[in-house]
Amino acid sequence: MALRSDKNTGGEKTPTFQRLGAVRRTQLITTYGVGAMIALGDQSYLVSGLDGWRVGRDPDIHEFRLQTRLGMRKGFYLPPAADPPAGDGVRIRRFPDMYTCPGKDARPDTGCDENLRRYGAFNPKPGSTACASCDEPLTPSRFIVACERGHLDDFPYEAWVHGRPLRANERSGHRLSYRSTGRTAALRSIVVGCSCGEEASMEGAFGRGSLASVNFRCFGKRPWLPRGSDEECGLTPRTMQRGSSAAWFPVVRSALSIPPFSEELYEELLVPGRYDQWKGEDDGLIRRLAEKAGLVPGRFEADDVVEAVRHYEAYEAGERPDPSVLTGFEPSDVLREEEYRQLDRESDTQHFQTKRPHELPDAPAPPGIAGTMLVTRLREVRALQTFTRVDPPMEGDSEDRLAALSRDDVGWLPAVEVVGEGVFLRLSADRIAEWTAPAPGLTAGPEERAASIRRHHQELLNQRAHRSKRQSPSSQVDARLLLVHTLAHALINEWSLDAGYPASALRERLYVSEDMAGVLIYTASSDSAGSLGGLVSQGEPRRLRRSLASALRRISWCSADPLCMESEASGVDSLNLAACHACMLVPETSCELNNDFLDRAMLIGTPDKTTQGFFEEFMSAL
Repeated sequence: MALRSDKNTGGEKTPTFQRLGAVRRTQLITTYGVGAMIALGDQSYLVSGLDGWRVGRDPDIHEFRLQTRLGMRKGFYLPPAADPPAGDGVRIRRFPDMYTCPGKDARPDTGCDENLRRYGAFNPKPGSTACASCDEPLTPSRFIVACERGHLDDFPYEAWVHGRPLRANERSGHRLSYRSTGRTAALRSIVVGCSCGEEASMEGAFGRGSLASVNFRCFGKRPWLPRGSDEECGLTPRTMQRGSSAAWFPVVRSALSIPPFSEELYEELLVPGRYDQWKGEDDGLIRRLAEKAGLVPGRFEADDVVEAVRHYEAYEAGERPDPSVLTGFEPSDVLREEEYRQLDRESDTQHFQTKRPHELPDAPAPPGIAGTMLVTRLREVRALQTFTRVDPPMEGDSEDRLAALSRDDVGWLPAVEVVGEGVFLRLSADRIAEWTAPAPGLTAGPEERAASIRRHHQELLNQRAHRSKRQSPSSQVDARLLLVHTLAHALINEWSLDAGYPASALRERLYVSEDMAGVLIYTASSDSAGSLGGLVSQGEPRRLRRSLASALRRISWCSADPLCMESEASGVDSLNLAACHACMLVPETSCELNNDFLDRAMLIGTPDKTTQGFFEEFMSAL
């Protein structure tokens, strides 16, 4: 996928574009999506909104459940390809706008004393990023500001130097300069000065209330959208480095293609314009239209076509559980409930094939595992719904935290589809109930340990709700979630060794609620790592017992023990217990919950026996 930028600096009415670089289509969903910054060479750019993307008339990807859930009337489109005729790339815009010129240090005779200005003030030649005065390459500002509502702006150097924003009639006599004393690597060695004689170092600029101290408020800037897209805000923004990971957190929604929607007939009904014309019609007309379209006779039965249309209508009308109603906690939402039911039965459709492993008398399922399903084929659609800044997205976030991908309602989202394989494990509900029940002699049972993480999580939810002036949701962290999530991480780390996949090519998909306790570990990658094969075989009885036993032995000891196991809190915002990089954490691309809500004591228990592990019976038999 090509990235293109307007190379004109003048006032031409018809802009021309130059190709500046390329990224993969999947990166336009997960890494360099709308509103994200991308470094190309020594320059920095911002990926533009969907308003400027050139896509075809008809959607490229169909996933009815996800489309209904997200309310996308047009569906999903692949990000534009790199070269015509498939597409002409995605527009990017220069950001930040503030630049520095090293000319004063490189060539003292150039007169570049006021070397901190907006990019256009250096008068670079068309197609060049060099200062017109000294011909030295310009450098984008290291610092930017962003607020929790997704707005983005240049760092307010003028207000920082003077201790307050300057009024419009005061600005003409103030020219800024930027220098580093070189004494230390700390921020206090970076000094911003003004021609009026005022100067200030950058020390303290990253504090949460630092910009409030100079009375600077967010102006609601949305530079990734067309001009005129700014909105009211007024929050106090946060200072961050230009390349900070906190500058862009994608909110990616996904769904598996499951029966009946994964059947070939249902795919045929979503041919552009077909279902929209057929829905609501009587059975006879649908049969005639199906014959005219060549679906019957021969390929499908007329009654099956009518039934499929009615099935789509019922789902769309909400007679089935409405997938647009979210619980705020994705592992328990209605899309997951539908997938959980399908993953527990055998299927053979175009995009979804599952089968049960052969039962072996000498290799029974490990205690606590109620069911195993080999998923020999799956299709997942991932769509970029929105993004956040400053803080990562979390269940219960208010809508004003979710940034817009376009100024106008375009009715579609960028998405990619990936195929792969996996293994689904369903935990025994009876064993979970027995395990979580209070037991004599255990002073810190599973629910008591989970309560510690739930308390920290609730405090974090309360803090965010207070800043947004809204009611805080209740934390849904419990022992069941910690158990399923920690088991997923243990198996990902183990299977990455046994199956030959890098851990980053494996993903977890959690199913956790009062009625669900399961995990799908799968590979769904668009590159070569997604087609190695071999993951499904890990669900065969002997391999599963062997790999689970090995995973439990591996996490029973951590190189950071006893500190890791005895820790009262670990991880970002204290959302983990016995879990660290040496034992439980996996690549960010593999985890749904940002490596939070983990505790290996849930699987193996604590050394002092105050907490029982879910698989202690299995481990004792090894």
